Amino acid sequence: MRWIVVGANGMLGQDLVEMLEKKGEEVRTYDRPEIDLTVEASVRERVKDADVVVNCAAYTAVDAAEEDERAAFNVNATAVEYLAVVCREIGARLVHISTDYIFDEPADRPTPCAEDDLPAPAGAYGRTKLAGEWALRALGEDYLIVRTAWLYGAKGNCFPKTMARLAGEHDRLTVVADQFGQPTWTRDLADLVWRLVEAKAPVGIYHGTSEGKTNWHGFTQAIVRSLGKDPKMVAPVTTAEFPRPAPRPAFSVLGHDRLRAIGVEPIGAWEERWEVATPEVLADYF
Repeated sequence: MRWIVVGANGMLGQDLVEMLEKKGEEVRTYDRPEIDLTVEASVRERVKDADVVVNCAAYTAVDAAEEDERAAFNVNATAVEYLAVVCREIGARLVHISTDYIFDEPADRPTPCAEDDLPAPAGAYGRTKLAGEWALRALGEDYLIVRTAWLYGAKGNCFPKTMARLAGEHDRLTVVADQFGQPTWTRDLADLVWRLVEAKAPVGIYHGTSEGKTNWHGFTQAIVRSLGKDPKMVAPVTTAEFPRPAPRPAFSVLGHDRLRAIGVEPIGAWEERWEVATPEVLADYF
C-alpha cells in the first residue's frame, strides 16, 4: 500500500515510518515546513496518490493551548477538516490520532472510558482535539480515529526520560498520584495502527493504549526501578499541590472493547510493555 505519514518527525511518526519501511511499504513523509496542515492548498499539494494517510500531527502544548486556543484549534481541528476532505476525494483511508484529554472523569471512576462514552474535555487542548474528531466524523468517508494517552518513546522527549534525568539529579522526587491513565509505547501504537489497517477495521473510534492503569506516581516508581534505584525515592503529591495552567484528566483510562469486537488484540499490559521498552527508551540513562 501507499502510505503518507504527516507529523512524521514526531515521536510516534518516526516509529510508525520506521516500522512501515521495515515492512516494505511505500511511505511518503511530511512535517513542517514541507506541509502546513492549517492551509488547505498545502494539504492538497502534498496529500495525493495514497491508500492510507496517518495524521500524527497535533498541537500538543497543553498549557500553551490555554493561552492560544485558536492556534491549537487550527492544528487540531481545522487541519483535520482539510485532511478529511482531501482523503475523501482521493479515496484514501485517514487514520487520525486523538487523545484521552477529550475525557475528564472523576479519579474514582470504576470502569474504563468506552469508545462511545460522552466526551467532556476540561481544557483547550481536549476541546480542540474533540473538534477534530467531530470534523472527521462529519466530513470523512473512510477513517479510523485512534485515541491514545501517556505516550513515551525513544525518538523524542517524554515523561520517562524526564523522570530518569531528575532521578539522576535528586534523591527525592514528588509526583502526582491522583491522575490515572495508561502509559503507552509509541512503537506499540504504531503496530496497532498497522494492524487496524491490515484488518480493514470498520470506520469508527478505537482506543490505542496499553491495558491496565496506573498514576504518574506509580509510573515514576516503575521508571526509577528500571534504573536500579529505590522506588521509595518517589513521593506522592496531589494535583492541587502541583498546579498547572491547563487542567489534566483525573481519570482517562481507556477501554478496548471495540478492538476486541473486531478481532484486533489490544496493546498488552503497561507494566509488561514498559519492561520491553525500557532498554530502548532509557538507553542514555544506563
